[in-house]
Amino acid sequence: MAQLITILVLVFSGWWLYCRFVSDARKLAEKSRRAEKERQTGAIGTLVKDPVTGEYRLKRDEE
Repeated sequence: MAQLITILVLVFSGWWLYCRFVSDARKLAEKSRRAEKERQTGAIGTLVKDPVTGEYRLKRDEE
């Protein structure tokens, strides 16, 4: 029984690490794609509109 629990913990941990890796890889790819587009167009940053105030601001890396 202890072996089964150990195997389940290892499988779950591996699955969680894989999902985390894929998520980080997607974020990194999107960030580099956005940076390449800004470099091609000569832009300094990407503007996003705040839906509440209607003002534009620079998009942060976390978004």
